Amino acid sequence: MSDTPPDRLSVNPNSPHHDADLLARGVGIRFKGEEKTNVEEYCVSEGWVRLAVGKAVDRKGNPLTVKLQGPVEPYFQHTETTEGQAS
Repeated sequence: MSDTPPDRLSVNPNSPHHDADLLARGVGIRFKGEEKTNVEEYCVSEGWVRLAVGKAVDRKGNPLTVKLQGPVEPYFQHTETTEGQAS
């Protein structure tokens, strides 16, 4: 696998930008220099993130989201070289 996260990724399994293997590897997001843990989807090239708003859901059970513009920096939380090593 590449050490660079994809340009666009979504946690929603119904999205065409969903990739379960990458999500299992652990993708972290820095948005405007701040760590975000409630990101539902991001796009680096277009410069936006879609964040979950509280615990509210729509009638289909999907979280309500807000789209924010700004610099997006995705990274892998666990690299493949450190996963096999014991601490």
